[in-house]
Amino acid sequence: MVTAIRALIFDFDGLLVETELPIFQAWQRIYREHGHELPIDQWMTTIGTASAAFDPFEDLQHRIGSALDRANVDRLERDYYRELSALQTLLPGVQDYLRDAHHLGLKVAIASSSSRKWVEEHLERLSIGPSAWDAIVCREDAVRTKPDPALYLEALRRLRVLASEAIAFEDSINGIRAAHDAGIFSVAVPGQMTAGQDLGLASLRLSSLTEMPLRTLLAQVGQSRPDPAN
Repeated sequence: MVTAIRALIFDFDGLLVETELPIFQAWQRIYREHGHELPIDQWMTTIGTASAAFDPFEDLQHRIGSALDRANVDRLERDYYRELSALQTLLPGVQDYLRDAHHLGLKVAIASSSSRKWVEEHLERLSIGPSAWDAIVCREDAVRTKPDPALYLEALRRLRVLASEAIAFEDSINGIRAAHDAGIFSVAVPGQMTAGQDLGLASLRLSSLTEMPLRTLLAQVGQSRPDPAN
């Protein structure tokens, strides 16, 4: 006997939409305008969490040895990001997964370390607004963000499903660890920014959601995830 999957929980940045690369590129442009390179190894620690120790603004100030106007730098970052992300669409396979989940009667949710404003603005732009989701859990909804499991535990609570009845889709090590520690079967789908991360903690790794249709994934999860009561 296996536990039936009742819900899919998606990360947002880098999983549904490639927001992470434009953010990096925006900061990279700012660094280069000041004669420096943005350290990619430190930047990688920020992906999938809102609690990373690395602050690119503070790091840049330290590198140039003088104070910067944070409001001005933030404005530049927003302007550059807006320019770089204007043509971003849902990543390959996302629309198919959402459609098939609906046809199969599965609940769908987002669990993101980003702000609700950030997530909902992108969803509206992509015509899959809040009404398309059974739950949207953002950093305002939990005491701690990923890699802590709090966001996933809150998503499970709102969806009214058990951890064994859900699948989590993530692109980063911080997200994979959060899903793992919440007891959820996790599927790693790395993006351009996270392809080099060690995602071995994931239950399954796909190069893209197009690699495996949802029905095939559900069958595979069912075979590898026995009912915890047995």
